[in-house]
Amino acid sequence: MRERTSVWYKPLGFSNARAQSCAAHVIPMLSAYIPIAIFVVVATGFALFTLVFSGLIHSEKYNKVKLEPYECGIEPVTDARDRYSIRYYLVAMLFVIFDVETVFMFPWAVIFDKLALFGLIEMLVFIFILVVGYYYAWQKGALEWA
Repeated sequence: MRERTSVWYKPLGFSNARAQSCAAHVIPMLSAYIPIAIFVVVATGFALFTLVFSGLIHSEKYNKVKLEPYECGIEPVTDARDRYSIRYYLVAMLFVIFDVETVFMFPWAVIFDKLALFGLIEMLVFIFILVVGYYYAWQKGALEWA
C-alpha cells in the first residue's frame, strides 16, 4: 500500500525531509506558548466566575443608604459636584509634572556605571533644572493651599 503524504511543500520546492524538519521545529516553538494560553484561560475564567458569582449573591433591594455617595465612611456634607479652588488643580499638576520627571531617573540609575562621569554631570543638570522649576512654582505661590 502506498503511503499518503501531504503535498503542501511541493510548490515551495521543499523536499519531504525538509518539510519534516520544519514541522519538527514548529512543535517546540508552539509548545512555548502553552503557559501563556493557560494564563489567558485562567484569567478570563476568573473574571467571568467573579462576575457571575457576584451577580448571583448581590442584593436586589436598593435603599437610601445604598444609593448615597461613599466618602471613606464620612457622611457626605455637600453635593458631589462642588467647585474646587484652582489651587487644588495647580498643586495636582505640579505633582504630576515633578513625579513624571523623576521617572526618568530610573533608567539612568540602571546604566549609571556605563555612563560614568558624563552621566553624573548630566543628571546633576537635570536635577538642577527640576529644582529651579520647583523654586519658581514656590515663589509664584502655586504651592500655597489656602
